[in-house]
Amino acid sequence: MTGLNIRQSEYARVEKVTACRWRLWIGAGPAGQYRWAQLDDYINLPREHFYWQAPFCLKIRARISTQDVEGTWGFGFWNDPFSTNMRLKGTIRHLPTLPQAAWFFYASPPNYLALRDVHPARGMLMASFSSWRLPTPLLFPGLLALPLFLIRPIARLLRRLARLIIADDAGKTDIDLTDWHSYRLDCKKTTVRFYIDDQPCFETPIVPRGKLGLVIWIDNQYLAFEPNGALRAGTLATPEDAWLEVEDIAVNKNC
Repeated sequence: MTGLNIRQSEYARVEKVTACRWRLWIGAGPAGQYRWAQLDDYINLPREHFYWQAPFCLKIRARISTQDVEGTWGFGFWNDPFSTNMRLKGTIRHLPTLPQAAWFFYASPPNYLALRDVHPARGMLMASFSSWRLPTPLLFPGLLALPLFLIRPIARLLRRLARLIIADDAGKTDIDLTDWHSYRLDCKKTTVRFYIDDQPCFETPIVPRGKLGLVIWIDNQYLAFEPNGALRAGTLATPEDAWLEVEDIAVNKNC
């Protein structure tokens, strides 16, 4: 696939191994040092110009260097709600918004990435998020309320309230992630289906809204919003180098 942009932090890199294979690598290092390697198709684009909106499908082959990478990695589609350029350039490409996503997403402990307690929140997830498309000014009161997340009883209430405007769903797989696997994501108007090695693995009626960008990444960060109201975020120590290899990337508007 052409048109992919490379983004990488210090102690990370993206390499083109062959004509159709990429390696995204982060080095070993301590916590507190952000390491991030990414391919995407939306850098410098405003959200309204992102390329993908249901229906579309992604096909990709992938493997990871070790089953238990510290941090997160994956591939799929999202609306870049927090503007990832902020981490590297100190500039805001577009204003924050609520998340829209459909992706294969690996999250190591202590990540906890589910608003509903019945959903899996870490491991190799097949997940989808669909949020209200609120104008950014309506989000400002929520930003002002961020200090309240430090108070556990209030944070638990806010977590429940978030479910009213953010719908999420997820399944989990326990395959050997170090082996090559074929992954497929079909995002239709009314459903999202996930396949691994041509076998259906998860289906959800939660479909992300609006325009989305393709993202493929590996990093050492974590985000946890747990049922007890604890909200934590940061970067993890990586005891050894880690890499994600992907190949045969194909995105089509008709599945």
